[in-house]
Amino acid sequence: MRFRIFIVEDDPWYGQFMTYQLSSNPDHDVVLYSCAKDILDNLHKQPDLVYMDFGLPDMDGDKLLKEMLKRVPDLPVVIVSGQEDISVAVNLLKAGARDYIVKNDHTRDLLWRSANNVKENYSLRREVADLKEQLEERFSLDKSIIGRSDAIQQSQMLAKKAIHSDINVSLFGETGTGKEVFARAIHFNSKRRKHPFIAVNMTAIPKDLVESELFGHEKGAFTGAIVQKKGRFEDANKGTIFLDEIGEMDMQLQNKLLRVLQERQLVRVGGNKTISIDIRLITATQKDLAEEVKAGNFREDLYFRIMGLPIELPPLRKRQQDILLLADHFIKEYAKQHKTAPPAFTNDAKEKLHNHTYPGNVRELKAVIDLACVMCNGDAITADDISFYQLGVEDTYTYSEKTLKEYNNEIISHYLKKYDNDVMTVASKLAVSKSKIYDLIKSGQIKTTSFRPAGRNQNLQP
Repeated sequence: MRFRIFIVEDDPWYGQFMTYQLSSNPDHDVVLYSCAKDILDNLHKQPDLVYMDFGLPDMDGDKLLKEMLKRVPDLPVVIVSGQEDISVAVNLLKAGARDYIVKNDHTRDLLWRSANNVKENYSLRREVADLKEQLEERFSLDKSIIGRSDAIQQSQMLAKKAIHSDINVSLFGETGTGKEVFARAIHFNSKRRKHPFIAVNMTAIPKDLVESELFGHEKGAFTGAIVQKKGRFEDANKGTIFLDEIGEMDMQLQNKLLRVLQERQLVRVGGNKTISIDIRLITATQKDLAEEVKAGNFREDLYFRIMGLPIELPPLRKRQQDILLLADHFIKEYAKQHKTAPPAFTNDAKEKLHNHTYPGNVRELKAVIDLACVMCNGDAITADDISFYQLGVEDTYTYSEKTLKEYNNEIISHYLKKYDNDVMTVASKLAVSKSKIYDLIKSGQIKTTSFRPAGRNQNLQP
């Protein structure tokens, strides 16, 4: 699209001079007017930039500027005048003029510079608008929350209710279930989407810096506070703040957060000025906050203040019909990012994906698919390309095809390691005989470096 420039200049010669200079760029569409009335009558044609003479015969320059900005608030207007009075220029700039150019030998260069500045500003604004549009599209409910299972559909239904209100939202679920994805989807589909989304992980901030990080501090508030700093709540003004792992917040900070949420005001650390804020709060935790309240670890009044609309995010093992749907989505994401054709799954790969328990939930599945895309040869992902991460967590197993006997031996090995090869304790825990454990160790079916027979303190080699 061509860049449309309007010039209003009552001096015919100077008007032609400006038109000639600015029209030398073939991307410019330049129109010349000789009076204020003509340009006001044509503002509906949506100019990208207006050059305006200050001394027009039918209207004062400051009045014309105010009238144009009243009709088109964001219109870039550059004043071009023979007056060199600094106070006049300052007043016009305060009134909303983009620039002030004095008619002299440098006018041509200044015309070009001001036009280029406005075009650069337009380009940046379009880029920001495009990025916002991409964010809104990326975090639309349909594109960011993948799944057809009843469990995820229930969570989506509640998210839609949250989108159409301004109620606080509390998200619950295991790690990797997509709590931040839901938080972003709610924000970017709500009336606050054009304002900031600020995510804060409470476990990632050192305990002695949490208050400053959330609520800001004044210069000199503590050692190292060499400048004034806004907190994350101020950064989120008019938008949404997402506090992940809120169950880790200590009692002292819970007190201050409660006051901020009740009064919609905060005071920076080391300050006494009250700052008003307008935010929507979304929280997330893996903990059972009701139990934390009973245990005295979380304030009951804060619990009810943040609860708002609770949304439970189901673990992947409870939405098995979504596994292949999600896997296909992650393959397409990987292919798009790496500019490659998305590989397909073989039947054995689909079966392997479907049978896994996913202790890491959707986050684990994405990591598995990314690795499979790297490991596969050609245009297909086979079962051999799929590797599940072994987690060093007690009582967590990654199941594959084994005999019942192999599973029994694996469980006994796990418990021997867990209880420091104490055969008596393992036999009691698993309700098996001590002699069976000894026989499995001696026959080599269970590998261990040493064990403690019942009634003895020393370790003996099997």
